[in-house]
Amino acid sequence: MPFIELQTNLPASSFSEDFVKKLGSSTAAALGKPEDRMNVVVKPGVLMLMAGCCSPCVILSVSAIGVTDTAEKNKGHSAKIFDFLTKELGLAEDRIVIQFNALQPHQVGKKGTVMSFL
Repeated sequence: MPFIELQTNLPASSFSEDFVKKLGSSTAAALGKPEDRMNVVVKPGVLMLMAGCCSPCVILSVSAIGVTDTAEKNKGHSAKIFDFLTKELGLAEDRIVIQFNALQPHQVGKKGTVMSFL
């Protein structure tokens, strides 16, 4: 049950429901997770500074159980996600940062319990 949160200073008009769905499907594919388990949030119009500059940029947080826990895994995920974001948003790689967070099953609640018990 990955959580994807994209924060950007690009305006809301740059995003559509179709983009959110594509972001979900592309990150699901990158992480090797089913699309129906993805949770995606897009926060446009955020005041942001990256590398000393307020030019268009993106910070993407990827939190997941079991697939973001090593450098080797995240290197592969990063390449696939960067490919999607640079093509879809027209941003250079140096204007995108991805943060990977490894979650444990006891840290994710669902259906009145936690994933450890599902």
